[in-house]
Amino acid sequence: MNSVKRWLTILMACLFAAACAPAPPENTIIISGPFEPVNQDTATAGYIFTRMQIIETLVDVDDEGNLTPGLAINWHPDESFTQWHFELRPDVYFHDGQPMTAQSVVNSLRVAMGKPAPFNTRLIKHAEALSEREVLFTLTEPFRPFPSLLSNYTTAILSPATFGTFNRIKSLIGTGPYQIEDFEPPHNIKARRFDNYWGEPATIEKAEYITGHRSETRALMVRTGQADIVYNLDPSAVSSLSTNPDVKVFSTPIPRTTQIKLNLALPSLSDPKVRQALSLALDRTGIAEGILRVPGVEANQLFGPTMGVWHLATAPTPTQQLDRARQLLDDAGWHEGDDGIRYRNHHPLELEMITYANRPELIVIATAIQDQWAQIGVNLNVEMENASAIPSGHHDGTLQTALMARNYANIPDPLGIMLADFTSEQGGDWGPMNWSNPDVFSGLNELAEETDDAAYQRTVTQVMTAIQNDLPLIPVVFYVQQSAVSARVKGFSFDPYERSFRISTMQLEQ
Repeated sequence: MNSVKRWLTILMACLFAAACAPAPPENTIIISGPFEPVNQDTATAGYIFTRMQIIETLVDVDDEGNLTPGLAINWHPDESFTQWHFELRPDVYFHDGQPMTAQSVVNSLRVAMGKPAPFNTRLIKHAEALSEREVLFTLTEPFRPFPSLLSNYTTAILSPATFGTFNRIKSLIGTGPYQIEDFEPPHNIKARRFDNYWGEPATIEKAEYITGHRSETRALMVRTGQADIVYNLDPSAVSSLSTNPDVKVFSTPIPRTTQIKLNLALPSLSDPKVRQALSLALDRTGIAEGILRVPGVEANQLFGPTMGVWHLATAPTPTQQLDRARQLLDDAGWHEGDDGIRYRNHHPLELEMITYANRPELIVIATAIQDQWAQIGVNLNVEMENASAIPSGHHDGTLQTALMARNYANIPDPLGIMLADFTSEQGGDWGPMNWSNPDVFSGLNELAEETDDAAYQRTVTQVMTAIQNDLPLIPVVFYVQQSAVSARVKGFSFDPYERSFRISTMQLEQ
């Protein structure tokens, strides 16, 4: 069986399974997305357990990206930003009935800091419980955006009973309005309401998450009533659902950018003229309107308009300029051969690009980029991989280019992400690769301890302008989340920072 027939067989099986699945039980909401909860470790799968409102963090985030109280009700730094005092919320209980104390917070974060996170975990020099409800963090260096790090799912606060030998997770025990009832990795999470929740109790008694690997399957599930909410739909699924009276489609701009990651250690990509040519060859308007069917999301920089001072409002609108791109490649010494491919010193301008299936539009965009780069003599080979292939290729140096939808909201203060990704030549797993710009590196480190707001904004503008000019990453389009919701769900809203499915604030029409 060839690969196309195998793909069609799998797709038909998925569609048949969705069509034959039983309807959701009464007072149970069923959600489907492409995300695979592979285990209960918050370092790798915590994002799905925060979305299911099973675990919570000290700091929360509102729709505008402002930090708000979570399990901590307030916090403040000393004058140098090296010590941070946190006051914890009173009367919070874990799902095992034990109270949350300052010492349990310290213990939970101590385990978390020993695992991978999207920031430098060595930043916390010491954490101390000052009383039952007070924690003092001492940092290794001044760090203005520190509270934003404690909103990331990897820092969720877990009960001491969660951890077994060598701090391995035995059973995930959090503080959220829902608690785990059953877990079958990587396809299913069943949760039930936690009646001793510190906040407003949930109305819906049970919630279930089902991994739906294909957009078509998820669309069929919500259309046939087998799911109540589905996420990450491709344009064709959105189009098919938009005429269904029993389903409502939501399109929400979020702080995520589809962009091209580049390995600047490659001789071809180390030249800024080549990177500029690759960017100018992109037909972003065609991608936005023809593929995504969302006009106006063309990305002229890494951060979209929702990112405050980090967005350069004066940046020019991106347009495809093939003649200019060809001239830049000529200037860089890459000349077109008889086969239409460019060569320099008898070496062809050929690149490998990987992308992944979790975001169903990525492979279609990658194919469009393949065609657009071919118009300027660049031979691009596109391969579908697991998303993990990108950080893996970053670390072992094998990655050449990757098309990815980069989440700039997993730390709500962009400075936290920028410090992690843009202050060393090594770069971040999802950031630049083998890129060096001392002015950017030093500017970002200055921002970590800047106390004057006007000076902060000036430095941000200088940093983002330098990155825009140097193109260590090539932005393509800003992201719009496409979701579909059954008519029986009341009170749905989408969290633009993708921290929560907000199940506890919804109701089901019985």
